[in-house]
Amino acid sequence: MDRAARALLFALILRSGVSSARGGDSEPSEECGQFNTTSWKRDRQTPRLRVQFLQFSRSDPDCPRAFQKEALSHLLQSPLFNASLPTRIIIHGYRAVGSKPTWVTPLAQTLLAVGEANVLAVDWLYQASFPYPLVVQHYKDVALEVSVLINALKDQGSSLESFHLIGVSLGAHVCGFVGTLFGGKVGRITGLDPAGPLVNRRDRYDRLDPSDALFVEAIHTDADNFGISIPIGHVSFFPNGGKDQPGCTRSLIPAVFSYVICDHMRAVHLYMSALNGSCPLAGIPCPSYEDFLDGRCLDCRETFDGTCPRIGLQEKSGITIALPPEEEKLYLFTSQAPPYCAKHILLEMEVSPQTRSTEVQVTLRSLGHPDTKQRIKLHTGTSVYKRTFPLPVSLCAVDSIHMQNTATWFNRKEDVRFLSICLSEFPPRREDAPLCVTHVDLWKSTPWSHDFVHLCSDP
Repeated sequence: MDRAARALLFALILRSGVSSARGGDSEPSEECGQFNTTSWKRDRQTPRLRVQFLQFSRSDPDCPRAFQKEALSHLLQSPLFNASLPTRIIIHGYRAVGSKPTWVTPLAQTLLAVGEANVLAVDWLYQASFPYPLVVQHYKDVALEVSVLINALKDQGSSLESFHLIGVSLGAHVCGFVGTLFGGKVGRITGLDPAGPLVNRRDRYDRLDPSDALFVEAIHTDADNFGISIPIGHVSFFPNGGKDQPGCTRSLIPAVFSYVICDHMRAVHLYMSALNGSCPLAGIPCPSYEDFLDGRCLDCRETFDGTCPRIGLQEKSGITIALPPEEEKLYLFTSQAPPYCAKHILLEMEVSPQTRSTEVQVTLRSLGHPDTKQRIKLHTGTSVYKRTFPLPVSLCAVDSIHMQNTATWFNRKEDVRFLSICLSEFPPRREDAPLCVTHVDLWKSTPWSHDFVHLCSDP
């Protein structure tokens, strides 16, 4: 049985066996809609599907209108819904303690602010707050409810290509199954740190993958904990390697949970920052993060004909080639706080032959910003070294460069002669000039420094 047939069979079975809970009046309220809340006190033996939708509007972005599937007429007859516009549907993921996701409203408001669109959010909090293994077993129930909504909107004139599903964590896989139910004809799916536990090794049919929509993108920020570690979109962005994000605490107090949630939710905040347009967050294709750090991937010419994909709402992430690749891994640096801007810097050093290995620390200083430090091990038999790293300011705003020998033992310290030391921003632009110094002698116990003349006024 092929994938489409399996999806159709699943939908028919689910349609005959799933019904929404009738816990109250299904007619929409004129009051502002709120997410359902739940607690661990209720019966948790059997998942209870209760899905409601919230409609956000530009006219009153702080007051969404809530309705259930039975009250779809509220949306279809609403003057606030325009079938000629894109429809963006936000789907949250697992909710451990039954609390409402506080990021949904800011994300919806950001989407409304950057362009005309219908913006809806899916509230499946009742089912999402069961024990995680149980939620993973039943998340496709939610996808069917969303598909009913999309079918109704199609009947009102919306095209499948106009739907953009945005899923966070397990919500990304809900989006994926919605896309499967429509044969991959949905316009776009954005997965924000798609969930990894109990999903990582599943068949593509059971998780988000590039066949689920005409264009699928993912942002991975917690690939070693709550997020999935493999690329699952046409393009998959891995900021800072996709694991530990700058600014997320590593303290065991108050809890390790706070640390991993910080990484996991960073994808949402990066996406909102990119939508706001504070700075471009573009990724560079590379086989691995190690290759990216070692300066082996510096531009997008070979894979994307020179245009690097960007996080945001650009069509196909700004990709200009006719056929985007599948499961392409993209790496980029970000900073620790909004708007998360960071310059990408390449350090290249050419060193005279050495008699023993040693280590040096390179420090860049710019007024009003913390020092940027990089430690590099120098080995015998190697003369050229490359290292990439983030910088909070433009390279032309760097005041000075400092170097010192940081080998652990005194007898491993050695005088080092650098034939050249160059710093440049990448991907390269014609207007960017590298900063270079030549013929530098770094003595064992004597630091070296060099001041740069400011080349730009705006960092």
